[in-house]
Amino acid sequence: MSTVGWVFDLLRGKPKQAVGPGGRMALTDHLREFRARLIRSVLVLVIAFIVALFFYDQLIEFISTPYRDAVATLQEKVNSKLVVQDVGGGLLLQLKTCGVAALVASAPYWLYQIWAFIVPGLHANERKWSRIVAAIAGPLFFGGVALGYYVLPKGISVLINFVPTDVDSLVDFSTYFSFVTRMLLIFGVAMEIPFFVILLNLAGVVSGKALGRYRPWIVIGVFVFAAVATPSTDPFSMLMLAIPLQILFIIAEIVARLVDRARGRGANSTNQWSDDEVSPI
Repeated sequence: MSTVGWVFDLLRGKPKQAVGPGGRMALTDHLREFRARLIRSVLVLVIAFIVALFFYDQLIEFISTPYRDAVATLQEKVNSKLVVQDVGGGLLLQLKTCGVAALVASAPYWLYQIWAFIVPGLHANERKWSRIVAAIAGPLFFGGVALGYYVLPKGISVLINFVPTDVDSLVDFSTYFSFVTRMLLIFGVAMEIPFFVILLNLAGVVSGKALGRYRPWIVIGVFVFAAVATPSTDPFSMLMLAIPLQILFIIAEIVARLVDRARGRGANSTNQWSDDEVSPI
């Protein structure tokens, strides 16, 4: 076999033995498929990284915009600027920025590779639920990221405003980039929590009645989570995370109650599941 043919065969990961019913394969073929999907994902990630290098200036502009907006709101009360420390700081910043951008940009591809590797072992109803999860969880996550990006300038301005008068604020760009990444990730993941509560209800683990009974504690827990999770210490960022999260929890409770009623799990139903009963899902 030629080198080109060997590389092509490696990327395809085609089974060497006959595939059984239900997509059953030998362990070596499963490993061969996993290796092929992993290599393809890495190649796409590398390509996305190379492309990101050409858009480095735009990426830096996108990342630094919340900081500049925050400084503008201070009306020159504090002299603050982004700086790069050390000789190799600029190179490390470029690699980190393009690496994160490539990881996010190639996410649909490598997430699909993970899903395509797992889905043959799932039942038909499990495949249906996996598609629903992917269709809802993705937009919720990116919606949370967009909300976090919108909140960033206010949170940053509050933090910079703590700098004493006549003291310059020099913010290391690498540290700022980590702060932004963490902030956006927290907002994105937080938006997923109510959705997974609905999944637990569909699995029979949590009932809508239980969510209603513990609603006051959920409200307190949401605000405590928002206060602890947001890297900034300002109440605005906390409220901007807590309020949408609380609304999503209310929607989750309504959906859970509707599901309970449709499945005969209401408060007066004789079909209410016991703690030891197996879920039909």
